[in-house]
Amino acid sequence: MPRSVRAKIVALLMVPVVSLIALWAFATVTTARNVSDLQRLKDVNATLVAPVGDFVSAVQEERSAAARALASPDPGRQQTLRERQRATDSAAVALRDGIDSGSADAETADAQLPGRIDRLVHDADGLAALRGRVDGHKPDRDRLVADYTGLIEDGFATVGALTGLEKTAVSSEARVVLELSRAREALAHEDAVLGAAQLSGRMSPGQFDAFTGAVHTRRALFTAAVDDLRPRDAAAYHRILDGAAYRELRAAENAVRDAGAGTRAATAVLAVRWTDVSDTVLHDLRTAQRAASTGAARDADPLTAGTLGGPGIAVVLGLAGVLLSLLISVKIGRRLVVELEQLRNSALRVARRDLPASMRLLHAGKKVDIDAVAPLGDRGTGRDEVGQVGEALVAVHRAALQAAAGRAEALSGISGVYVSLARRSQLLLHRQLALLDTMERRTEDPVELEDLFRLDHLTTRMRRHAESLIILSGAAPGRGWRHPVPLLDVVRAAVAEVEDFPRVEVHSVVDARLAGGAVADLTHLLAELVENAVMFSPPQTKVQVRAERVGAGIAVEIHDRGLGMGKEALDEANRRIQDAEEIDLLDTEQLGLFVVHRLAHRRHVKVALQPSVYGGITAVVLVPDALFAAGADEEPADARSTGPAEAGASLFHRRRSAAHRTPVAAAPRRNELPPAAADTAAEQPAAGHRPPATAAQPSEAAADPEAALPRRVRQAHLAPELRTSPDQRPEWVPRTEGMPAPRRSPEQARATTASLRTGWARGRGDTPPPQAPRREPPEQPHPQVPRQPNGANDGRRLPLRGGGRRRLVPVGVRRRRGRYRPGRLRDGPARQAGRRPPRYPRARRNGVAARP
Repeated sequence: MPRSVRAKIVALLMVPVVSLIALWAFATVTTARNVSDLQRLKDVNATLVAPVGDFVSAVQEERSAAARALASPDPGRQQTLRERQRATDSAAVALRDGIDSGSADAETADAQLPGRIDRLVHDADGLAALRGRVDGHKPDRDRLVADYTGLIEDGFATVGALTGLEKTAVSSEARVVLELSRAREALAHEDAVLGAAQLSGRMSPGQFDAFTGAVHTRRALFTAAVDDLRPRDAAAYHRILDGAAYRELRAAENAVRDAGAGTRAATAVLAVRWTDVSDTVLHDLRTAQRAASTGAARDADPLTAGTLGGPGIAVVLGLAGVLLSLLISVKIGRRLVVELEQLRNSALRVARRDLPASMRLLHAGKKVDIDAVAPLGDRGTGRDEVGQVGEALVAVHRAALQAAAGRAEALSGISGVYVSLARRSQLLLHRQLALLDTMERRTEDPVELEDLFRLDHLTTRMRRHAESLIILSGAAPGRGWRHPVPLLDVVRAAVAEVEDFPRVEVHSVVDARLAGGAVADLTHLLAELVENAVMFSPPQTKVQVRAERVGAGIAVEIHDRGLGMGKEALDEANRRIQDAEEIDLLDTEQLGLFVVHRLAHRRHVKVALQPSVYGGITAVVLVPDALFAAGADEEPADARSTGPAEAGASLFHRRRSAAHRTPVAAAPRRNELPPAAADTAAEQPAAGHRPPATAAQPSEAAADPEAALPRRVRQAHLAPELRTSPDQRPEWVPRTEGMPAPRRSPEQARATTASLRTGWARGRGDTPPPQAPRREPPEQPHPQVPRQPNGANDGRRLPLRGGGRRRLVPVGVRRRRGRYRPGRLRDGPARQAGRRPPRYPRARRNGVAARP
């Protein structure tokens, strides 16, 4: 016994419906068999009737040409005969092709049809022997015409067998077309007999009888058959029979018939006139015959009402009865079945799609309209038991959504607390970085500098982790830039935030400037990916970073040489980067991927992980062109990214000077990108603490280029937006122990006084007086660094001091307070607690990295 309601209803309706379907199937199969037979006959006609008709027409024309050539073997008539023979050969080839394609259907259609087809093919093969007698000029002309006529009669017999296969009303029209074809054959026979007699000058009694018989046959067939055609085809034949050419043809036939046999019949009609008239009428009859045959074949459709007849009507009525029975029977139990199915589908939709989708939206921090997702009254007002169950299901759905929405609101509040704590931590970290910066400038002990650098670097990582917490909470980090920043500086800043940055090598970074609004996000994104590459690769391997322009933007590639990831793990990581909608806080090992997803989604950046050729993982970051500013850096980025570990090593740029050379050490610790030029006034350092000048102007080279370390040139590699003129930024030269204070010239004193007056005027709100241009004080010499033994200080690599892992200060160089370290990328305009980071010029690194 069936258990479901639907199965019970189906069992009730099965017996009567199956009986009706069986009866209808029997009628349908019978009708389909008849239709199939008719379709097969239609295909036979399409493949055989047209080729046979063309072959018969070609033989008729060859017969007339052969009779004239035998009567008068003129070269022109011989040429005409050969042309007609070639046309007959082409028609015979088409006939054989049609027989080959339709012979299988012909054998199943009628038992007599294959024999007639074989006889026609045999006659076509015998044309060669018949033509041989014509070429010998010895055969009897009457016998030759009779042989050609017999071949034509075999063609008509084949066409008659094909038209007799159809048992529909269309078959009668096809037989009428066949009779008209015989009438045209009679006219062609007349043309052959009379043409030969005209050329020989005499018509024999046999030829006269054949001519008069053909005339009577043609006229009788036209009189009886034309009116049986369809009106359109009959009108075409009437136009031919009523035309001037056909009337002239009848007059010529009457003249020959009245003249009798002999020479008078041969000369009763001019040969040229008879040939023109007969050819015109034969051509018109052939055209009308083809049109009638095509119309008959087109009307012989096995799917028409006349073809289907009674069986087709029975099939249609049986189908209507089956459908009506089904509709009436199903209506009895349809209401209950439909309601139960709707209830089941609703429960499954809520459990499998609606509720999980709403939960995902709520977990992602988005709002859900409960009234739109689970509206009240969706299942009626409880008119029956099924409706009441539906209302209970809706109530359960709404209760679940309300509970999830409340939990999402609580999580949103907690997220706000996290953001507040993270921002406070950021503020303290910024202050700690400023304090560390002051301590680094104050101390000169290499060991203490090493520890301070390490502490500075850890603080920078702590700041990035605080920013990650803010990003995961849905807020934006506090750092930002207003002006474009070179992409190379962004990559360096990202690498500088990684603990094991000396293992990172930056190669061939394309020359481009990133828009200021995207600097913080892209730096954080690259830092997360570089940190993953460093953490999950052996310590003795290198991590390579490249950036090159592609069709859709600039692609940054990060290659590591670790153990890689399995296919499933790699697919899961890419899914979290690209399609992550919900953050699983319990999965603490994958929080970096969620941070990357948030940043990439915010800036429309594409990130993908793929197997690396080195055996590890390659992270590809595709930055769109919309994030880059128009224009490029003043110097190619390749010149600033040639060495490995750009963010974690010291790079030196050598400048020649006639007086001395000042060493430059690169000690990147955190991302300190150049600020906007518009923030110059807001970012001036406090009184009593001004940034130092960088170096003296370049001069001629010393006699010994290896005698001293390379020195820096003031503002030689500073960003264009940070370069200032002397009257805009007074120069400050730090004093070292034992160095006499430089004497001020009158111009320098005047410039200092003008600066003070300008500051007082700004403080009072008055218009500042114009400042007089000031001259730079003479550059003070800096201590030389002695050359190290064994080529340690050969201009390509400088020995570093300190015993720590990151030795960032060259040996023998006294680190002066306030000296800027190249590669240290500063923060953007401070946005927390009014912090004013000091202004530092951006130095370009060039040379060979000093590895630890």
